[in-house]
Amino acid sequence: MMQSDREVVVVTGASAGVGRAVAHAFARRGARVALLARGEEGLRRAAHEVEQLGGAALFIPTDVADANAVDAAADLVEGTFGPIDIWVNDAMATVFAEFASIHPDEYRRATEVTYLGAVHGTMSALHRMLPRDHGAVVQVGSALAYRAIPLQSAYCGAKFAIRGFTDSVRTELMHNKSRVWITMVQLPAVNTPQFSWCRTKLPDHPQPVPPIFQPEVPAETIWWAAHHRRREVYCGGSAAAVILANKLAPAIADRYLARTGYKSQQIAGKPVSLDRPNNLFDPVPTLAATHGMFDDRATTRNVQTWLTTHRGITIGAVVGGIAAASGVWRIVRP
Repeated sequence: MMQSDREVVVVTGASAGVGRAVAHAFARRGARVALLARGEEGLRRAAHEVEQLGGAALFIPTDVADANAVDAAADLVEGTFGPIDIWVNDAMATVFAEFASIHPDEYRRATEVTYLGAVHGTMSALHRMLPRDHGAVVQVGSALAYRAIPLQSAYCGAKFAIRGFTDSVRTELMHNKSRVWITMVQLPAVNTPQFSWCRTKLPDHPQPVPPIFQPEVPAETIWWAAHHRRREVYCGGSAAAVILANKLAPAIADRYLARTGYKSQQIAGKPVSLDRPNNLFDPVPTLAATHGMFDDRATTRNVQTWLTTHRGITIGAVVGGIAAASGVWRIVRP
């Protein structure tokens, strides 16, 4: 798609975490950014940051589980900023718990926000993009869209569903020779407020499985994916490694996660408070921020994504290395 200094972008889940960092990334390029999430106070602060970074901001309190609300938000965006160029689906909600202890209403809510929220956003985006034959939809995925782990069945199920739904829609767009593009960015563990405000039934505080990346890393990858026609982008070497390992040896991964998955997702010796607020059904405005509580353990380095986004250089280096090695072999062989 053609880039514009003032492209119009919609970001769901924009009040915190990766969504907020994505809004920042587009704002730095001067975009007009519409921020959608439930929590008005977090959205208001995120919108102020977008404007401070050089973008234009419009925040719209929206529950993405409500298809009509999402479509109304899209109408407001186009009425204010003009035609939508890029739509980023990032909103999510989850429950950290064994499946047997999750109530049906909890599971339904996590699925409606995380999976159906992406469906609703994609519907609203495509209804506007297809007649213009222009635009891009970016689904914010996860390595857990390929490799499910214990204690996160609702989230993993939703991410698997987004991947399948996205693949289906992509083939329909290709069949119709549409220039509208849909892609998915598979994320690693990220330092977001998710772990401080998700609903949890674990004895100790939830944590991402290391290595942990700062939200700015996937945000830059998502910005790149929105402007390049890649089917899918892996963010972080750990995400790529998890996906590859699961393709090669899923049964071994099952056994490994059964043994380590409970401990690795909890902070030992840090019990969860009984009065801890959670955002499954209502926002938690006091915790809305870009970063979570793991700044001291998170990194901004991302070699794997650099290699992905510089594929020509990477392939050239590999081919050159093989050619050089072959030349040396011809010289030294007896």
